[in-house]
Amino acid sequence: MTVALPFLSLAPSIWIMGAVLLVFGASLGVIEVGMNVHAVEVEKRAGRPLMSGFHGLFSVGGFVGATLMTLALSARVGAVLGTVLASALMLAALLFAASRLIVTPKVDDAPAFVVPRGIVVLLALLTAITFLTEGAILDWGALLLTSQNLVEPAQAGFGYSVFAVAMTAGRLTGDAVVSRLGDRKTMLVGGVLAIVGYLVLLTAPIAPIALLGFLLIGLGASNTVPVLFRQAGAQSAMPPSLAVASVTTIGYAGILAGPAGIGFVAEAVGLPGAFWMLAGLVCLVPLSAAAATRSSDRAG
Repeated sequence: MTVALPFLSLAPSIWIMGAVLLVFGASLGVIEVGMNVHAVEVEKRAGRPLMSGFHGLFSVGGFVGATLMTLALSARVGAVLGTVLASALMLAALLFAASRLIVTPKVDDAPAFVVPRGIVVLLALLTAITFLTEGAILDWGALLLTSQNLVEPAQAGFGYSVFAVAMTAGRLTGDAVVSRLGDRKTMLVGGVLAIVGYLVLLTAPIAPIALLGFLLIGLGASNTVPVLFRQAGAQSAMPPSLAVASVTTIGYAGILAGPAGIGFVAEAVGLPGAFWMLAGLVCLVPLSAAAATRSSDRAG
């Protein structure tokens, strides 16, 4: 991924750009799985919740990276030099971390394609629903605000901004929350909070109340995925590394394919109707909290 990044700014045609993006995206996907597998092992050895903080710093990294590149381009640094500098920072971080990484257990006879089974199916489904929430608000939240005549188009991005800040803040403080409440109550409270957020958003008569809805959804959804990844590492139906890979893959399918599905539903029943459907799906999170967290009960 470090090598591929500068070539995104050098690609002379759309076809070469597509090829480089394929390499870049595939590399990022592998790293996503590896980071979560590694995080599960670090958390096990530490003996305390850490996953929410890891995911929170992932969000911080995305924000800082976008901000630094924007500042570089604004200062006329240029895309090529900007991406080379970004790759240099990435390489330095890799070299610093390499000797400190844990050697996690390997599965020697792992198949090329893994079908989730047992409790992992539920964990993957709930992850996909939670990621779908994020993707839907990113792609459709602004349009929902403008279609309801709550804000002008120029201010429509505030909804996602509030959601993103709330989710990042929720994750950075999430480990303390999980330590106090436990995985089950965290999922239950978070799911209910997100549902209330949808109700507020979809019935809001004015913009500030709608933004409160985005805030509640972000806070509610913030720690669900970290809990689900932790549960994937604790269950016994599959090797933890394969379970985390399955949950990651199906989860990201939700954030990629979900917004398109929301668009098709919106075409049939309207965008508010599509968001009501999404709120219904989110109800599965608190309803499934007990079943999804049985692995940690057995581990305890």
